[in-house]
Amino acid sequence: MTEREMSCDKGFKAQLAGFSLTTAEILYRLPDHPSLIQSYIWQEYDSAPRFPKLKSFLDFWTAKLEGQLYRVTVAHSKLVRPAELRLIGTEFKLN
Repeated sequence: MTEREMSCDKGFKAQLAGFSLTTAEILYRLPDHPSLIQSYIWQEYDSAPRFPKLKSFLDFWTAKLEGQLYRVTVAHSKLVRPAELRLIGTEFKLN
């Protein structure tokens, strides 16, 4: 690996490969107190709409961790995008 490749950010490489930042709020039940729900925030570069990295993480969660999943909410730039800003060529001022 060259010095240039080593200095390149992992997230930037993921964006060039077509991935975008994905955020998931994972709500799960506490193992000792199933009536209580805890929140966990997960962020990674992933690709919509299949979300392979998120699915892999959730598979790991259900196989290895004791907290039963309650709900997963996903935000991704292809799902939610801020309003676009367009510049206009003319400006009118009213007094």
